[in-house]
Amino acid sequence: MAGSQPPVGVFALQGDVREHLAVLTALGADARPVRRPEELEQVAGLVIPGGESSVMDKLSRLFGLRDPLQQRIAAGMPVYGTCAGLIMLAERLQDGIAGQQTLGGLDIVARRNAFGTQSDSFETDLHIPALGDPPVHAVFIRAPVVEAVGDQVEVLARLEGGDIVAVEQGALLATAFHPEIAHEDRFHRRFLEHVAARA
Repeated sequence: MAGSQPPVGVFALQGDVREHLAVLTALGADARPVRRPEELEQVAGLVIPGGESSVMDKLSRLFGLRDPLQQRIAAGMPVYGTCAGLIMLAERLQDGIAGQQTLGGLDIVARRNAFGTQSDSFETDLHIPALGDPPVHAVFIRAPVVEAVGDQVEVLARLEGGDIVAVEQGALLATAFHPEIAHEDRFHRRFLEHVAARA
């Protein structure tokens, strides 16, 4: 896959960057950390990892990445956000800290820390028809939840209680959980398919 496809990036100012780079590299992608606008220009798709969304917001502005990121997302760049990355991609945010902004792109309402604190983290298996069998082992760590979706958003996964935890809209993909921790690569494969389709 490397060489035949353009490079992809992982937002590397905060969060579990190494894990996503490892998954993408194992899939044959030319995966690079992205910290500055000039590095963003070199990639055809981006993963926004789990971490702390309010810190990601502040750092993206500090490093001059926020505006270029929004422009690339609006122009159709494929992006996959996990946990905090889902929050960053949401058009609307509940329970954000004062002044917190998102990048937008996904027509969803996201709620931060929907399941409580770090000690309330949990794991479960999700049947996700779009990915086929076997079920996805999903790891939730201070995870958000999707409270509402727009007409163009496809819901990929819900918890048993009905909470939406994975969505897709065009080339934008987001999960409230961490596939990269559970050695699950099908979401990353789907992201790379979006990149390849737009190459």
